[in-house]
Amino acid sequence: MSFFSAIRRRLFGVKGAPLYDGVGSGRRSLAWMPVNLGVVAALAYAQSDLRAKSRDLVRRNAWAAAGVEAFVANAIGTGIKPQSMVKEQSIREAIHALWWDWVEEADAAGLTDFYGLQSLSVRAMLEGGEAFIRIRLRRPEDNLSVPLQLQVLEPEHVPITYNTVANNGNSIRCGIEFDNLGRRVAYWMYRSHPDDALLAPMSGAGGDLIPVRVPAHEIVHLFRPLRPGQIRGEPWLARALVKLHELDQYDDAELVRKKTAAMFAGFITRLSPEDNLMGEGIADANSVALAGLEPGTLQILEPGEDIKFSQPADVGSSYSEFMRQQFRAVAAAMGITYEMLTGDLTQVNYSSIRAGLLEFRRRCEAIQHSVIVHQLCRPVFRAWMEQAVLAGALTLPGYATRRRDYQSVKWIPQGWQWVDPLKETEAMKSAIRSGLMSRSEAISANGYDAEDVDQEIAADNARADSLGLVFDSDPRHGKANAMPPSPPQSSQE
Repeated sequence: MSFFSAIRRRLFGVKGAPLYDGVGSGRRSLAWMPVNLGVVAALAYAQSDLRAKSRDLVRRNAWAAAGVEAFVANAIGTGIKPQSMVKEQSIREAIHALWWDWVEEADAAGLTDFYGLQSLSVRAMLEGGEAFIRIRLRRPEDNLSVPLQLQVLEPEHVPITYNTVANNGNSIRCGIEFDNLGRRVAYWMYRSHPDDALLAPMSGAGGDLIPVRVPAHEIVHLFRPLRPGQIRGEPWLARALVKLHELDQYDDAELVRKKTAAMFAGFITRLSPEDNLMGEGIADANSVALAGLEPGTLQILEPGEDIKFSQPADVGSSYSEFMRQQFRAVAAAMGITYEMLTGDLTQVNYSSIRAGLLEFRRRCEAIQHSVIVHQLCRPVFRAWMEQAVLAGALTLPGYATRRRDYQSVKWIPQGWQWVDPLKETEAMKSAIRSGLMSRSEAISANGYDAEDVDQEIAADNARADSLGLVFDSDPRHGKANAMPPSPPQSSQE
């Protein structure tokens, strides 16, 4: 018995019945012809078409645009903000102050701030599968708080069909250069978008369409890896492209059919077509005349004439359920909930929508920390601190030997807004009082910095005491002749 015969015998058993249904080649599997390409080859063949169709749907289809907006709003919101973990308070405050100054200057195009660039990058990743953020070093005469800015580029800037061997012996795969250890050392990028027809007259002799080598430490590559060995990103709408396109056409066809049917109010039949009908207009070149009909009008017909009103076919009660089921499949493919995709809350209650939100937020947190923070936020923060120290904008003693300590930072996403804030707040208070959660963790869960909140509370209390205000949160509230505490006496007295 040959080797392949032995393998086939093991797979299909003694009597020829397959051990797995998916291995069989019967009538149900005749049209199933899978292709098992590697992840790099699969995306190299399909990414351009997937990206074009994904962007086309986001431009034209309201549901695709709503799904992208929903994920960006939940994953980024007002921004994923850093909280320095440096122990020295003065240094920590200096880092935060300089960071907030630079946030407004981060965009090389000057259209938004760093947190707006986060949203733009994630949106590009959703539509096109990936985004490239170039770290642009600036000159001192540019008068920036830190001589560094960011430029978000679409994936077309890195040609996925560029596969060759570099002059230094490194391999270039899908526009990315790797060394012998498999590390990314450079990206080969077009100077301008290759599909932007408006720039064609400005490209001269085609110099903009010749890939230029950019070192890897100047590029942030943002994408969601789905398979081991994946080097380029896959559009997030890939699994919903056909369904969304067909669903959009079906819904539009139903709308046109109902509109066309509603245009015909009624049809008048008569035994003598040559006679004129009361209210009949002048015949056209084809000897066709239409009778006018206004709402609420009763027309007296001549003997032998009859009128039949149009009764357009209704879509039926299955239309809404069919659309709802299809949108559930689209939402599952996009990784969001049905309610986020459609805004339909007719069939939810507190428990069901909370369970759905918990599952979605668990997925969203995984993307936030394993993709957005790891691939985008941390590299940008490290590059920003390096430039701040080199430019003298930030003084960090012993930075060369304590680089890890100074770059230690906690990234805090925007807090979730719960369905019932009162219940969630009571649960959080119970967890804090029982020692299961710290105040800092609870404040961070809402997207705030615990130190900033404590300083604001202290400032509010001091201002209230100076004005003689007593609120119900003050333990003196309700006591007779409540007076603010006297200021502490100096130790020298």
